[in-house]
Amino acid sequence: MKASFPQRFFPHRQVSFGIVLLCFLAASLSGCGKSGSSSSPRAVRKTTTPAPGKDIQKIQHIVFLIKENRTFDQYFGTFPGADGATSGKTSEGKTVQLSHATDVAPYDIGHSWKDAILAIDGGRMGKFDLVANGNSGGYLLPYTQFVESDIPNYFTYARNFTLADRMFSSLSGPSFPNHLFTVAAQSGGVIDNPHPTVAPWGCDSDDDQTVVVDHREVKPAQDEVITAQAPCFDFKTLADTLETAHISWKYYAPGKGEYGYQWSTLDAIKHIRTGPLWKEHVVSDAQFISDAQSGNLPAVSWLVTGEASEHPPHSVCQGENWTVRQLNTLMQGPDWSSTVVFLTWDDFGGFYDHVPPPAIGAYSLGPRVPLLIISPYSRKGYISHEQYEFSSFLKFAETRFDLPALTDRDRRANDMLDSFDFDQQPLPALLLQQHSCPKESRFVWKAERLLTKSEERLSKAAHSEKQ
Repeated sequence: MKASFPQRFFPHRQVSFGIVLLCFLAASLSGCGKSGSSSSPRAVRKTTTPAPGKDIQKIQHIVFLIKENRTFDQYFGTFPGADGATSGKTSEGKTVQLSHATDVAPYDIGHSWKDAILAIDGGRMGKFDLVANGNSGGYLLPYTQFVESDIPNYFTYARNFTLADRMFSSLSGPSFPNHLFTVAAQSGGVIDNPHPTVAPWGCDSDDDQTVVVDHREVKPAQDEVITAQAPCFDFKTLADTLETAHISWKYYAPGKGEYGYQWSTLDAIKHIRTGPLWKEHVVSDAQFISDAQSGNLPAVSWLVTGEASEHPPHSVCQGENWTVRQLNTLMQGPDWSSTVVFLTWDDFGGFYDHVPPPAIGAYSLGPRVPLLIISPYSRKGYISHEQYEFSSFLKFAETRFDLPALTDRDRRANDMLDSFDFDQQPLPALLLQQHSCPKESRFVWKAERLLTKSEERLSKAAHSEKQ
């Protein structure tokens, strides 16, 4: 999902003067090699009072917290007991080690529908180096990986709650279609991001903005018909079903004009964007903390954010700290005992994952994305190997509130109940400390030969542009 970042974040020019990017260092990083840590961040545990009700009825608040552009292998490929990988195949048939990822990526990489199909390579998962900017002067950014010392709190959540290693994005493509799946169990046939990619994406987008729609996704029996149309649709969403059943809901997201508004997905649903539901239920992402503190969380909510989304090149560390702030507030609030948070990432972002996505309908699912299931009734330390996708979130909500399915996708989706134990003593609240982040990162290059004076000037100019 390409979004409208400041230009300084995107040094997309290819490296053409015989140098190889060794690593993208921050002052606080000790080097380029991987260095894991088995120690968990300091945590405060507080007893959770059992929620009223039986079985799934103990869940009264469902939060879908959706972040950006990471694969399972990039975040949890080294997690003990999970199906992760630390090496991957390239288009040349070579096996390469996944190198240590940097907190702030040097640039974004391709993750369009075409990039995803190319990388998946018919299930061989061996062409991630061919995505846009996937091989820049020999630097294979798709083949990079974080370790526990980089994202210690995510590893701590995984150890104390539930991690899923068969969670796939719903479509082999970027943000826009996958976010639509998180609210509607379909994308309306959308397979890519709107173009031009400048936000907003939806019914208030610029007149020249269009999105590619494959009508086979809507009518599988139809001949392949691909069109470009405005990114404004009018199909039914879970929000509509909840509204009809008089069940409370909110969509927490950055507002128009703020970075991250492009992921406020209900902007693309015409009857919501242009009707009263928009003003009544779509609110600032900053409001989540106050609602969690005061015990005013709705029965179902979605939460997306902007610079803390972890979308490359934004800081993963700062994004993780933002997540910790949201969850610490929730766990100290009155709604924690009856809440589940599904913390996930919306698409593969161009990064490597070794598990072939299953085929569903006209296309396959997208590559795996991380999923943490955080609740007093999550199975502690459990790694779910059941197949999930974003429609599974809706299936869980529909099961909990006895709602009809929206499409065949959520009707057939796994309900995720394997990840819960409603008879257990509720897990304690886990209040984690934020950790210090690396300082502003900069490129460090290793020359295969001495640079000429002109090449040296080009390298310095590229660095200056990034600042």
